Amino acid sequence: MSEFRPTLSRSPYEAASQEVVRNRVLRNTYWLLAISLIPTVLGAAVGMMSGLNSVMATSPGMTAIFFLIGAFGLMFAIEKNKDSSVGVGLLLLFTFFMGIMLSRLLGFVLGMSNGTQLVMFAFGGTAAVFGTMATLATTVKRDLSGMAKFMFVGVVILLVASIANIFLQLPALMLTISVVAIVIFSAFMLIDLQRVVNGGETNYVSATLAIYLDVYNVFSNLLAILGIFGGSSRD
Repeated sequence: MSEFRPTLSRSPYEAASQEVVRNRVLRNTYWLLAISLIPTVLGAAVGMMSGLNSVMATSPGMTAIFFLIGAFGLMFAIEKNKDSSVGVGLLLLFTFFMGIMLSRLLGFVLGMSNGTQLVMFAFGGTAAVFGTMATLATTVKRDLSGMAKFMFVGVVILLVASIANIFLQLPALMLTISVVAIVIFSAFMLIDLQRVVNGGETNYVSATLAIYLDVYNVFSNLLAILGIFGGSSRD
């Protein structure tokens, strides 16, 4: 029995240490997520004020290639530097880049007579989804990490369908992609938040990157749906 005593005597301290780490990661993740919205807004503003959104609208194929190279390149760099302040800087650069990419959709929606309202509705809807997933992440006891593999397959299918629709230009397919994307990334949001809450993620930069992508995709696809169904042309 004596061989188990050291383990038993350390367990309260280990549990307390794990709790401290978990709370710190959760707090830092939420703070960095909130801060990351600032460069996203700035990037969107730069995209629209510089006319980049119009350029992207006229060259969707090249825009898709630029987006894939830029996004995946920055994500790779963030993960390589996630344990240093460089990772934080790269994350903020990534969110600025994503803001520029979002300017194409924002410019289209804001060109409608009720565009500002649609953006606010999309923001409110995304906040509601985030609040719901954050609440579920703290109340659902079952480990949902196993769902991530199936969700990832769904993301790959969505990516292929989105690239195909650049050439097909099918409104029905675009709507389907947006609806499915909201469902998948809402589920991913729950999985990623639960991982942080349960202490499965110990790096707040990686946690912020994952949750930011979830929030970004829910917002952009919700805005696209609102633009399709709720948009009003200017007289």
